[in-house]
Amino acid sequence: MRTKISQARRLVVKVGSALVTDNGAGLAGDFIAELARQIAALRANGREVLLVSSGAIAAGMQRLGWATRPHAMHELQAAAAVGQMGLAQAYESCFSQYSLKTAQILLTHEDLADRLRYLNARSTLTALLALGVVPIINENDTVVTDEIKFGDNDTLGALVANLVEADALVILTDQAGLYTADPRNDPAATLVAAHRADDPALERMAGGAGSGISKGGMITKVRAAQRAARSGAHTLIASGREADVLPRLAAGEAIGTLLHAGATPLAARKQWLADHLQLAGSLILDPGAVKALASGRSLLPVGVTAVEGEFERGAAVACRTPEGREIARGLVNYSSSEARRIARAPSGEIEALLGYIDEPELIHRDNMVLL
Repeated sequence: MRTKISQARRLVVKVGSALVTDNGAGLAGDFIAELARQIAALRANGREVLLVSSGAIAAGMQRLGWATRPHAMHELQAAAAVGQMGLAQAYESCFSQYSLKTAQILLTHEDLADRLRYLNARSTLTALLALGVVPIINENDTVVTDEIKFGDNDTLGALVANLVEADALVILTDQAGLYTADPRNDPAATLVAAHRADDPALERMAGGAGSGISKGGMITKVRAAQRAARSGAHTLIASGREADVLPRLAAGEAIGTLLHAGATPLAARKQWLADHLQLAGSLILDPGAVKALASGRSLLPVGVTAVEGEFERGAAVACRTPEGREIARGLVNYSSSEARRIARAPSGEIEALLGYIDEPELIHRDNMVLL
């Protein structure tokens, strides 16, 4: 089973704030230097590595003398702006010891939600890898808002893994891995060595939030593994404080928790659709349309009973059952106002209702991904 990691040629490594900032005490220079050494060893072994690093806000908090994470968005952005300078400098200095160049990449969800910017980000990252550069990726916390933030860098790590079609996502944390229950509260909890990423039982095991320094918790790591699995990437959750953890994982050693992908990777376009965290609206389907989508067919207007939200043609929208459960998402061929006018109508009546017909489908199956 661990050959899934040992055979990985392109890896995304995500490190959390607790590791990078020594639990908020300031940038952990020794850890960053050790991380650079281990990534250099992977590079020397012919592997491509992208690093997703938290720590800008925590580092900025330390520099500004703040003991607790602020809640105000402008204060978080200010802390990120201050901390990002030191974070980038620390990585550049440590990787240069191994003659490796680094590149700072700051992303927001809008960069990956927009098809053109998604492709631009992908092209930039693959070009950097081809040049032998180690991309250092973080959320652009200096400009992010509630509407566009990823929310945690575990999610960002999974999105990057999908973006570059990585073989594996390695999440380094301050825990040994995923346990069957919270080991702080349940002494009978045991470490999960390996499991399918798409098993719903994982979320029940992973309840609980992160520390005051980090944003996520084990639940975000499980959800990141589920997201990464959509492109066929396997996820390994392990302690970043384990000696030589990255080379040992790359050698196939059984460390931490392996959450392996069980499904066939999605086509690149559908993968991009699946990764939309922000959707412009929803289409409520009747039972017949739900069944049609499950069998791989396009969504026709006749199967839509209601339209929620305001959106333009080409927007990403959710397809929901009568009970509200999302079963698919896709790029819609008509605006929300047009969709409301043709809802419940056969495709043959679209032109009469709108004065023109663009497409007979509300969402074509090639522009749709089932969830």
